[in-house]
Amino acid sequence: MLRPLMIKNTRNLLLLAVGILIGLSLGLAHGVLAEKPEALGQDLPWQDARLLAEVLERVEREYVDPVDDHQLLQAAIRGMVSSLDPYSAYLDGDEYDEIKISSSGQYSGVGIEVSMQDGQVVVVAPFEGSPAAEAGIRSGDVIAAIDGVAVNTTTLADTIGRMRGKEGTAVKIEILREGRTEPLQFTLRRSRVQLRSVKAEMPEAGFGYVRIAQFSETTGDELINALRSLRKSNGAPLKGLVLDLRDNPGGVLEAAVAVADAFLDGGVIVSAKGRTPDSKFEMNATPGDELDGAPIVVLVNGGSASAAEIVAGALKDHHRATLMGRTTFGKGSVQTVMPLSGDRAIKLTTSLYYTPSGVSINHRGIAPDIELERDPNPPSVPPPADAPLLQRDAQVKRALQELKVPTVGARGGLSAATR
Repeated sequence: MLRPLMIKNTRNLLLLAVGILIGLSLGLAHGVLAEKPEALGQDLPWQDARLLAEVLERVEREYVDPVDDHQLLQAAIRGMVSSLDPYSAYLDGDEYDEIKISSSGQYSGVGIEVSMQDGQVVVVAPFEGSPAAEAGIRSGDVIAAIDGVAVNTTTLADTIGRMRGKEGTAVKIEILREGRTEPLQFTLRRSRVQLRSVKAEMPEAGFGYVRIAQFSETTGDELINALRSLRKSNGAPLKGLVLDLRDNPGGVLEAAVAVADAFLDGGVIVSAKGRTPDSKFEMNATPGDELDGAPIVVLVNGGSASAAEIVAGALKDHHRATLMGRTTFGKGSVQTVMPLSGDRAIKLTTSLYYTPSGVSINHRGIAPDIELERDPNPPSVPPPADAPLLQRDAQVKRALQELKVPTVGARGGLSAATR
């Protein structure tokens, strides 16, 4: 029975790495040379491989503090991938798990959205029906400790990771609440939590508001359910919709296509070009418009990126919606997550995508049809979180006004103005 060779000596490990790299280079070169004889004079990167080994060995031997060989090589891999562009990355086990959670929209935990505020981990809101909500944890509560250990106030990732865990297991959370002199103790049993990326409400009779925070695998279905719920509450078809994509960082490509498809009867939604067959594609809308042509205003800003820009670009190019706000981020590339051994992965840029008009928005963004300047005199005291939407958000109020301006659209009926 063969056993794996255990290499403890760093020099041997690095020499082995050099050998593999050189062998790989020669193998790749052989494949190239078989097709292109003129490439015989091409330089092989064995000098770079030797330099890598030399640097690693020097760091291992002479750096002021001892360096773990594994961490050093992991850092080299991470640096290699991240040097390609701002979005390609090497993902260790924890990072890969986070990607899977954000994509699937599900995880096992207590169901709390948190943020870092003034050096404290503050509850933004418990998810409806989650263990946290049922236990009585509230928006504004401060998480002080988890399982008796104080939270790390320098990073949210540690707090989030400690609240997650195997379904059915218990976790103790210590809460500081305004108006209470003593901490509150909660023992919660972790359960399956569904992340909700879509929120909807009716700010005014006949007009809907839908906020998409990010794009996960469930976003398309969530949107359809939200629109149907709004129609039911209205007792009639909607007269118009404000679609809020501000500060939406993107997410799953297919979810963005599903959202755009919900409002389009046909035509290209997005196309992409890359080096491999899988990275070249075109996605089209299917018949059926959930709003039956009612006008849409899409709110965007500099934080609207990636999948959010796919939706905004498709609706704008098809003259289906008016974009309002500020120029979007300009992330016009597609990343593919490729699993590796040991529950790790790389997130690699594989395509550039194009809006239906064939435009790449990479590093440029999408300019809104109606630009909204930042309020030069914001209120010194913001409205309370439970105030009506139109009181809390001046841009939503402005978008609602735009929905009420009738113009003749491409369908021959009333639609949002396109400028």
